[in-house]
Amino acid sequence: MSGGVQFSECPPTLKPIAHYLKAATEHDSRDIIVAYWSRLYALQLGLKLSSHLPEETKLFLELMDWLEKTKKEQSGNESITNEVAGQAYLENYALKLFLYADKQDREGNFGKNVVKAFYTAGMIYDVLLTFGELTDEVQQNRKYAKWKAAYIHTCLKNGETPIPGPMAAGEEDDGGEEEGAVGGGPAVTNDEPQSPPPPTVPINPDTGAIDITSPEQLPDPPKEPEKPPGGFQAYIPQTGEDTEPYQPSQGDVTLTPDQITKAQKYCKWAGSALNYDDISTAIDNLQKALRLLKTGQDG
Repeated sequence: MSGGVQFSECPPTLKPIAHYLKAATEHDSRDIIVAYWSRLYALQLGLKLSSHLPEETKLFLELMDWLEKTKKEQSGNESITNEVAGQAYLENYALKLFLYADKQDREGNFGKNVVKAFYTAGMIYDVLLTFGELTDEVQQNRKYAKWKAAYIHTCLKNGETPIPGPMAAGEEDDGGEEEGAVGGGPAVTNDEPQSPPPPTVPINPDTGAIDITSPEQLPDPPKEPEKPPGGFQAYIPQTGEDTEPYQPSQGDVTLTPDQITKAQKYCKWAGSALNYDDISTAIDNLQKALRLLKTGQDG
């Protein structure tokens, strides 16, 4: 049951969207924004995969009705009615889950909660494809979260103790960046402990997902995101980076409409980060907006 609507069972021909629909159901009472965009992504993906079967059409119509009703009910919720605000919200939400799981993993606190948090973060990063191409930071977090979820799950299933943190540099598998691929961790600094490659993980070829049975309740994202220890510092700027105050170049800069839109997005993301008391991310986005407006250079 979701918002008073009983959705039809996901047909086998649409297996790749089942995990996003499940994530939406899990967030219905916890976070309607995540539920909304997860179902919209599932619908968009499902329409691409559709074999035009009656059971598929029935589910699509139910999803469309729910999305339309929810958007009307949440007309005052900018993170649902505005794509820029929605994208920023999901990025922050996924990041908090990711950092929670990464912190627990590096401290050796393994369990189904950590697997679930990594796994859900990876799926929400998938949902961000609704808004277009993913940034390099999001792609890196997405790949790492999926790999970690699969690696820890397999270790626990086999009665093995997972190795905390990223795998050693140069030992990534050949999973690549394809949709649903489970890749290795990012490169790490030389002082990171050297860990062996992860074991082979059974991945469903239809869904690109791992089988996690009866997961514990997903923990709420921590209010204060914590930077992961060690060499991996995904998404949040490294300590010590940009320590010199930014000095914009002088002179008039003619900005294109796309550049102005991008600057507006940076400001929106900064505002969203402040809603989570995430000062470092807010500052980083505001600096990017200022750099773009002053020099025309992005990044």
